[in-house]
Amino acid sequence: MEMFCRGSCQLPLQLANSMRTDLKSAALPHITVRNLQRTVPVRLGDLERSAAKAVRACLQLRKREPTDLTRLSEIFVWLVSDRRMASLHRQFLHQTGPTDVLTFQHGEIFISIETARRHARVFGNSLAHELRLYILHGLLHLHGFDDRKRADARKMERMQRRILTAANAKR
Repeated sequence: MEMFCRGSCQLPLQLANSMRTDLKSAALPHITVRNLQRTVPVRLGDLERSAAKAVRACLQLRKREPTDLTRLSEIFVWLVSDRRMASLHRQFLHQTGPTDVLTFQHGEIFISIETARRHARVFGNSLAHELRLYILHGLLHLHGFDDRKRADARKMERMQRRILTAANAKR
């Protein structure tokens, strides 16, 4: 539907209401967390519940254009070893060594559990917190956020902090 307005333009209330995305009635993407590594034990149930909350929080951030996150019906989070992550990193980004998170447009988020554990120790976080952060980071990428430029990375970090702080307050 195209609309053209000069000056101030407001949609009729009924039409405006019908165009709004209501998160309670809109189908949220189903998120699944799977552990494909054997080195570090993980509580998948807790992680999957917090991932579902993170999806809802991300979708509450209004975007002008539809995003991958708004279009997806399923999201898969794969917890992998550093070795598997290094292979994915080389294959898709042509960079050596593992990275913490790789996000793919079609709804897959790969997280290196060993890198998460190292970073958790360095930054004084629990592993669970670090994993929630990485899942949220991947979801924000799916929702159109980018961190390649310094200003964009700062914006994304602020959004991550805001969502994680709100989530912790509700616990």
